[in-house]
Amino acid sequence: MDNRQFRNAMGKFATGVNVIATEVNGEVHGMTANAFMSVSMDPKLVIISVKEDAQMLDRIKESQTFAISVLSEEQQKMSMTFAGQIDNDEPVEFEYLDGKPVLPNSLAQISCDVSSEYVEGDHTLFVGKVTDIQLEDGQPLIFNCGRYHSLENEKANSAS
Repeated sequence: MDNRQFRNAMGKFATGVNVIATEVNGEVHGMTANAFMSVSMDPKLVIISVKEDAQMLDRIKESQTFAISVLSEEQQKMSMTFAGQIDNDEPVEFEYLDGKPVLPNSLAQISCDVSSEYVEGDHTLFVGKVTDIQLEDGQPLIFNCGRYHSLENEKANSAS
């Protein structure tokens, strides 16, 4: 199989969209990601996956913390900003959850301390011990087959 075929196959799996953020020397850094999952309830652990050439890799290794903001369907612009797809002229404002930067109005904000890390292929998997959670109501931003979707749009499309 070639890389394009593999990427297309992985794109068939619909995922939520998240912004991973950390703070180093008083500066907040973020990236859009969909490689995130829960691992354990006791203790509460999650995993994020960061590509070896991503700037976030060294920043998370240095800070030993990260936070996940699970984006709502109204936050597509935030996703595109942190994915480098658009330039956002307005400064991004962060809130803090347990001292870690999170995006306001996210469906879930999850703060973590790095528990362990594993290099697998061209990514590093960070296991995060969850230190705090904040939840909001709303609909998730979804990514599938290289495009953004929302549950409301999908319901309308299937009804027609």
